[in-house]
Amino acid sequence: MLSYIRLTLRKMWLFLANLPMERKLIVIFVFLISLPITYVSYLSSRSMFNSVLVNATDGAGQMTSNASDTIDRYIADLKRYTALPLYNTDVQVYLTQQNTDWEKNTGMAMFLSYLNHTKEEIIAVYLVDQYGSVFYDKDAGINELYPEERLAKWRTMSEDAGAAPVIQGRHTIRTNSNVHKEVFSVLRTINSVSTLQNIGILVFDVDINLFKGIIDPVNAVTQGNTFIVDNNGDLIYASEDSAVPNLAADTQKTLNTKLLLQQVNQQQDHFQIDLNGQSYLAVYTVSKQTGWTTMVTIPLTRILSPVQKNRNTLILTTLIIIAFALFVATIISHALTKPLKSLVRLMKRVQHGNLDVWQHSKYNDEIGMLGSHFNRMIIRIKDLLQEVSITEKRKQKADMRALQNQINPHFIYNTLESIRMLAESNDDPRVAKLTYLLGLQMRYSIVRNEEAVTIRQELDHVRNYYQLLEIRFPDKFRLNIDVPDEFLHLPVIKLVFQPIVENAVFHGLDQKVGPGTLSITAWSEHGDAVFCVEDDGIGMDEATLRSLNNSLQTGTDNERFGIGLRNVNERIRLHYGSSFGLLVESELGIGTRVTLRIADINAKYSEDEFI
Repeated sequence: MLSYIRLTLRKMWLFLANLPMERKLIVIFVFLISLPITYVSYLSSRSMFNSVLVNATDGAGQMTSNASDTIDRYIADLKRYTALPLYNTDVQVYLTQQNTDWEKNTGMAMFLSYLNHTKEEIIAVYLVDQYGSVFYDKDAGINELYPEERLAKWRTMSEDAGAAPVIQGRHTIRTNSNVHKEVFSVLRTINSVSTLQNIGILVFDVDINLFKGIIDPVNAVTQGNTFIVDNNGDLIYASEDSAVPNLAADTQKTLNTKLLLQQVNQQQDHFQIDLNGQSYLAVYTVSKQTGWTTMVTIPLTRILSPVQKNRNTLILTTLIIIAFALFVATIISHALTKPLKSLVRLMKRVQHGNLDVWQHSKYNDEIGMLGSHFNRMIIRIKDLLQEVSITEKRKQKADMRALQNQINPHFIYNTLESIRMLAESNDDPRVAKLTYLLGLQMRYSIVRNEEAVTIRQELDHVRNYYQLLEIRFPDKFRLNIDVPDEFLHLPVIKLVFQPIVENAVFHGLDQKVGPGTLSITAWSEHGDAVFCVEDDGIGMDEATLRSLNNSLQTGTDNERFGIGLRNVNERIRLHYGSSFGLLVESELGIGTRVTLRIADINAKYSEDEFI
């Protein structure tokens, strides 16, 4: 992954580096202006987004907490009212009285009327005596109630709760024969003060619209939709346009309610959720007293609408500034690069051989100085061309003198040939062969004027040299040459192998006890031709090897080593480049290996050109 990132950054840098100077300046100007502005705009927008979201969350949390507290206080009042029969001796008596007379009816009616008027939202209050008779007081708009339909449910809930008050969540009651009302109920078992036995049940029916007055202010402030569920997850109340239904029969909205309640895990918190393709901020409070959850869901679009407007304004402003920066950058870049373009045109004319050019600089800045130096360079080039012309003429004269001087070595070759013929006439073949081989060596080293020869010619010269060594040191050395045919026609500068072989013989094999072997091999590596001259002589220690390689790399003289290897190495580096040359590897008592690398120019030259 890291290497991929580096490669991508390198490609981007190369793309930018290869752009024309004018475009580079435009890019730099735009980035220097647009990036800071864009970053500041982003930070401002994000800060505003977070601030608005935090404020909305805090406000919604405070509102849901206040609504939950209001509901808790209301329920607490109702629970306290359910304990009033415990303190009314007449009601205690009426509840244990089996017969119902005028006094009982009147007393129960007055007591129930008092309870019914304690809270405006109470639509009915019921008292069930010990014998199952039900007495109730109702709102003026209700003509008839049907408590007998609910009596069994009351008995079950009161028995389960014991002496504690219990809340029955949202449910529907029937009034006036065919009218239904949505209510929630608070009921309590009434025990006798003297015997502590169950003598009745007190029930409050509260209109569910009680929560409308509590929830509407929350919705108005938060611009969201609020709903209340009991501790069983059943809906108590929801606003009309809430994300959850007023009727649990709506399957999709019931599912939304369950998804919302799954996120409730603390007494008070908030979270974000997606419902029906829209994102919501949900803030909730769980009542400690009732266990009911009051939750407001606010569409994020309502919260972030002002932020989006500000963001659009920032984007528009940023684009205008970038466009202006681009316009200014284009003008400035053109003004700065115009002299450079003029200079490039003049350089192209010089490239095509026209030296009669001159850069006229208007200013004394760096570009003006560059133009001035360009003019001086043209003058210097003209002077150098004149010097080269004079030097060429001198070289031609020197070559003529060299050709004349080549006549003198012919006397030496003719003399050696005479000695060879005299040795043969005297039946001395060793002297004849030695004289013949020496003549070949001198002819190859001195007479040939070519700087470049073929690998085949170099190896033939090595074989001739080996034959001279065989005459001098019979059965002392063995020469193995294993160079593939495809390398034999490659061009190479003259006298590169013989000095290496000579160095191996006299510094490695000559001092070895017993016969030695000298091998010359070749192979191709990364498009270059690599040759190896290896011997199994005495080798050298690590310090000597390090000193030798250092001498080859730096070209410095070292009295410990001869000039043969250094001469070959320097000529190779001068001819092929600094990346080529000799590399020496050696191990004491095992042998030495000299590697020679030259450029493989097989495609450019043929063997016939160097024979």
